[in-house]
Amino acid sequence: MNKYLFPIYAIIIGVVIAFLTKRQKSIYTKLLLSFSGAFLLALTLFDLLPEVYEHLDAKRTGLFIMCGILLQIILEFLSKGAEHGHVHISENDKKFPWLLFVSLCIHSFLEGFPIHQHNDMVYGVFIHKIPIAALLTSYLLQSKFMKEQTLSFLLIFTAMTPLGTLVSNTTSIAPMYLTSINAVVIGIFLHISTTILFESGEGHKFNLSKLLAICLGVLIAYVL
Repeated sequence: MNKYLFPIYAIIIGVVIAFLTKRQKSIYTKLLLSFSGAFLLALTLFDLLPEVYEHLDAKRTGLFIMCGILLQIILEFLSKGAEHGHVHISENDKKFPWLLFVSLCIHSFLEGFPIHQHNDMVYGVFIHKIPIAALLTSYLLQSKFMKEQTLSFLLIFTAMTPLGTLVSNTTSIAPMYLTSINAVVIGIFLHISTTILFESGEGHKFNLSKLLAICLGVLIAYVL
């Protein structure tokens, strides 16, 4: 049951953080974002990647991973990078951001697939979603969208990852196809996590706090 509930808990925690901080991007959110990127990357490399290479031939696996990277690039073109913390919604924009909404929903749906076969991945998704939900909620609250639109956005976004896990668990998708989808998700995770890690800090400095957050993320992922 935790594999369905943890992604929901992450959104709830992110929303609470957004209401408490009342800021677009606090230093704590930045550090949590760095930690989540390292944690997600490490879990992908330690747990998900070896299993996919075990069940698919190397060239096909590489192809699906590249497809995932390209898919994420397309999604980020639509969302302007919301999946790794760059939410660009103008405070004066009254038009609902459909491209952002669709992109985030596709991303969230796909990241739910590996959770069923790899229980540890739910922790990676959980940590990844908290800062993203906090930043997304902050921007939505500052926008001019109707409250009903903002609430619907968050509710549907919250449901997409558990829905992806449910589909991978209950439908009669052949194991080979599930493994192929997981390879695509690996590409998505690799692109997002490395983008978070390699982004420059303030003044293009890789500060000590960020380095410690990244090392902690890798260490915890290794211990799991």
